[in-house]
Amino acid sequence: MAVDPQSLSLVFHPADVLKEVAKTVDPEDKNVHAVAQAMIQIMHEHRGAGLAAPQVGLSWRLFVTHDPDNQEHAFAWINPTLETVGDDKATEDEGCLSIPEVRGNIRRPVSIRITGFDIQGNPAEEMSDDMIARVWQHENDHLDGVLIIDKMNAMDRLVNRRKIRDLERAI
Repeated sequence: MAVDPQSLSLVFHPADVLKEVAKTVDPEDKNVHAVAQAMIQIMHEHRGAGLAAPQVGLSWRLFVTHDPDNQEHAFAWINPTLETVGDDKATEDEGCLSIPEVRGNIRRPVSIRITGFDIQGNPAEEMSDDMIARVWQHENDHLDGVLIIDKMNAMDRLVNRRKIRDLERAI
């Protein structure tokens, strides 16, 4: 499972790893912690709100985020589990680092409880109905092999068709 964190880089659609269901990792593994640190750097370099391990080529249940309201506060979620709290849903514009220049209106639950392990391997839990709850859901989708293009409505797919096709042809 050893991975050189310095060798990680962003992967783009249609990379196969982006469509795989990621596997759980050992939350106490120091290499997992080093990878999470490297992912935080990559997320910041690309000005993302979050980054999932599949987006750097690893089929691991791990993602990193920062609070859109406090970009200095980055957090790693190892083996996260999300639970919807309440019935409220909202539609917001989303993009994805692995699908550049593609945006769509994605409908998601508003309030989320997340549990998992932090970058030190300690149990962690949070609940939010702010923008970070949407980020958690977006990144967790990556761990399940789901992309925003899989959740877009027909109009957004049509608007983005050429950009998506160009990415698929670039491989």
